[in-house]
Formats: sequence, structure tokens, C-alpha cells
Amino acid sequence: MTGSGNKNRLVPTRRAALTLIGAGTLAAGGITSALAAAGDDEVLTESKVLRDPDTPVAGNPDGNITIVEWSDYNCPYCRKLEPELRQVVQDDGKVRLVMKDWPILGPVSVTAARIALAAKFQDKYHQAHDAMMGVSSRLTEPRINELLAAAGVDMDRLKRDLTEHAKDIDAILKRNNEQAEAFGFRGTPSFIVGKYRVPGVLSMTEFEQVIADARKAKMN
Repeated sequence: MTGSGNKNRLVPTRRAALTLIGAGTLAAGGITSALAAAGDDEVLTESKVLRDPDTPVAGNPDGNITIVEWSDYNCPYCRKLEPELRQVVQDDGKVRLVMKDWPILGPVSVTAARIALAAKFQDKYHQAHDAMMGVSSRLTEPRINELLAAAGVDMDRLKRDLTEHAKDIDAILKRNNEQAEAFGFRGTPSFIVGKYRVPGVLSMTEFEQVIADARKAKMN
């Protein structure tokens, strides 16, 4: 990914990110360029958005296109989209999916996100994520515990990790939120696909199209 004057930047300032919402729309609809000239904002660097070592990754870790998803476990649109997005990633085989928890729908969403990130310390983030995304009803804390236990998460260790790694988990959520706000996202799910900002839900066909467009843009 490249930006004018600095290859390590996606969008230089919050103002620039917001002005791009209505600019450069592509055929897939609602997709705008997320790149702009370098500035002095350190929130949206390529390393922080795409390569945060503390952020879970799915798909092909060595893929030639990255999708970054901001999601909330209590978001019905995120749940509906999840299997379709995973199918697109699996079928493509060369997509790296970066999963950013963005709990914006209330206290239980925050609890769910913190628990999922705590499960990462026992290599069970994906099991926790899938368990919570796979339900149709609104989550409660007892329901979250029930789902994760059924998914094979060590609940005693989870409680310890929630306490011992609280600062690290909160720092991840803070970074995710700052990035989402800087991009001008207004809800979940929201995405970066290659060089493009996707503030909303796409169909499988539209995801396939924007991935193809992102690959073309990467070549130019």
C-alpha cells in the first residue's frame, strides 16, 4: 500500500478520512479510496492498521490482499455477514483477514470483546469469536460464558488472563476504536479491503469484486 510521500500511511488525518466518504466511489458501491497524502496523524499507519501483532488474523497470513474487519459481537449484520465473508476468504485462498473487535453496542459488547481477546492467550480467540458470532440472539454475560465453555475455552484460565492482561486488552480496543473513528466508520461491520474503505455490508459477489479491484489497484 502506498501513499504520497510515505508508504507507511493509510490516511493522514481524521479530517481527510471523513472527506473521502463520498469520493472516488467504485462500481461495488460505497467503496472509497482510503489513501491520501502523508500528514502528521499516527493513528492510521499501515503497521498499526494492518500489522498490529496483537490483533488476531484469519485466512491466509501470507495473503497478497488484506481485509480488515471492525465488528461487534452483538451486531446482527456482523453475524449475518460472517459466514459469507469467511467463504469468500476461503474460496480466494490469498486473503489475509485482520479481525478488529470494535464493541460499540453497549457494555455486554465490551465484555464480549474483552473475553474474546483474553481467549487469545490460550490460542482460543477464533473458537471464542466463532461461538459468539454463531448465535442469533443478543448476548448476555452468562450466555457468553456458556458459549465459550462449550467451545473448549478454559474458563479458569480465561478469568486469570482477563485480569493479568487487562491493560493489554484495553489498549487493543482503544487502538481499534481510534482507527475506526479516524476512518469515519459509523457502525459495524466496517472494512478496509486493500486500498479501499468499505463502511458497511457487502454481498459475497461484491466482496469478490472489491478484492479483485484491490488487487488491480495494488498493481498500479
